Amino acid sequence: MLSYAFLSRPGERDHNEDYIGMQHKGESYCFILADGLGGHGGGDEASRIVVEGIRADFARNGAVSPDYLKRCFMLGQWLLLESQKKQHRNMEMKTTLTVLLAGPGGALWGHIGDSRIYYFQDKKLKLRTLDHSVPQMLVAAGKLKEKQIRGHADRNRLLRVMGVEWEEPQYEIAQGIARGGGEAFLLCSDGFWEWVLEKQMQHALKKADTPKEWLEAMEQVVLKNGTGKHMDNYSAVAVFF
Repeated sequence: MLSYAFLSRPGERDHNEDYIGMQHKGESYCFILADGLGGHGGGDEASRIVVEGIRADFARNGAVSPDYLKRCFMLGQWLLLESQKKQHRNMEMKTTLTVLLAGPGGALWGHIGDSRIYYFQDKKLKLRTLDHSVPQMLVAAGKLKEKQIRGHADRNRLLRVMGVEWEEPQYEIAQGIARGGGEAFLLCSDGFWEWVLEKQMQHALKKADTPKEWLEAMEQVVLKNGTGKHMDNYSAVAVFF
């Protein structure tokens, strides 16, 4: 049994540069979230190109496997670079990317940028992806505490994104998990996790019976904390096993 829910809002911005998508092939599912960068229409186009390209490919070739997960990132990168060349917009069209593959046997995920994937087991947070950002690098170096990432002056300075030429792949692939029941996943852009703490995510999860209820509860926290503070676009995908 797998259930899911989505939300994507512009926040207090004129345009929503986040883009989310889902595709299934039999009992295999692909969930995708991207946060476009670049402005002037470039960010929203970048996120859309990558997500829709992966969705279309998964419908034909999708599998819940490490090789296919890598294919998602390599395909998205190729599609984005090709579009940049055609439009002469290589400085504008970039995006973060998170991908979760889920099937009867388990789940795999990967990311690039500062959009996150959170993994919960039996209503408790087990791990999250680590941002490819300056503040996360400072945390790794012992110069900043984890809780100081939110609100840091350099929080939006990303070290890895889709849409920049790679000498070697810049995305990260998690080890993945076997499916046993009681797993929950949250894919979200930085405009979402900036305003809701991990403890609040977990508290909302304990009270939620469905992914939709979980997202609605967290969105209330996001709006309470972020309204009137130049809120960025915020998007999230919730998945329950």
